[in-house]
Amino acid sequence: MFAMPSFKAAVAHAAPVYLDPAATVDKACAIIAEAARNGARIVAFPESYLPGFPVWAALFRPIETHDLFARFAAASVRADGPEIAAIRQAARAHGILVSLGFSEANPVSIGGLWNSNILIDETGAVLVHHRKLVATFFEKLVWAPGDGAGLRVADTSVGRVGALICGENTNPLARFALMAEAEQVHISSYPPVWPTRPPEDAGNYDNRGANLIRAAGHAFEAKVFGLVSAGCLDDNAKRIIANGSSEAAEMLEKCPAAPSFFVDPTGKRIGDELTEEGIGYAEIDLSGAVEPKRFHDVSAGYNRFDVFDLRVDRTRHSPATFTEMDAPGPADLPDPGGVAEE
Repeated sequence: MFAMPSFKAAVAHAAPVYLDPAATVDKACAIIAEAARNGARIVAFPESYLPGFPVWAALFRPIETHDLFARFAAASVRADGPEIAAIRQAARAHGILVSLGFSEANPVSIGGLWNSNILIDETGAVLVHHRKLVATFFEKLVWAPGDGAGLRVADTSVGRVGALICGENTNPLARFALMAEAEQVHISSYPPVWPTRPPEDAGNYDNRGANLIRAAGHAFEAKVFGLVSAGCLDDNAKRIIANGSSEAAEMLEKCPAAPSFFVDPTGKRIGDELTEEGIGYAEIDLSGAVEPKRFHDVSAGYNRFDVFDLRVDRTRHSPATFTEMDAPGPADLPDPGGVAEE
């Protein structure tokens, strides 16, 4: 039987302490504690909240960003490192599920990074560790492609929870993979801004409109409740990102900012919508997805599985496979030759 709990959900519309992973973890733990005190059973953080989103990759030529990339790489964290351990401890201490976006350091490459998201339960256990399948646009200058190992839905106390990172919410196959695992709650995480044109040009990317279309579209197709968590930038983050450039600073001020919000299984917005820093809340009752499923349930009766066949490889990739052998004994060593017997 499917669980149909009613619960309060939270999204953290929060600015990181940019490129300071320890201070950002402290801030995240405080947000986790506040959300739990206010009755939330799950809280979702933005894309690359730890240690911040690399907006600078959109604002400067690649040859001008080596120093920022080096700082970003140094501030990125290991999935098994002390920063994620502290988040797990906070989830356990406050009895709340946590979804966190972070820039993940590659243990076999000093400059290798992934755009990752981790879902943690109330005991501090990691349920899903996902690496973004494809970096989007200028992100390719920062993050490597992930794999399908984290493309899965977790069975939790608030229902079956899935998550995708930013542009993955535009990928119909990634979304269907989660639908096919009986997703009930969908978390989508986004950056604070997404610059696509100089500030004097019209037509910069509309974060609010695009993110609402994607969240509502997935909620309507999958018949799920959506938690949308986007970041925001404080003055310190803007200063570091602009890196002394007045043009970059102007772009950060003029670029449309992304909000954080919630949608129901019809795509309608519910609960809080935040454009200023804070924690937003919504009351969710999973039984509200049952009636919409009667109309078109694409993971059940409203599909043709004899016509369509989706296969998902959830292998965790590694750069090499090593086959070890026992250390050789004296009899296994080659004859050095050239030694005359007496």
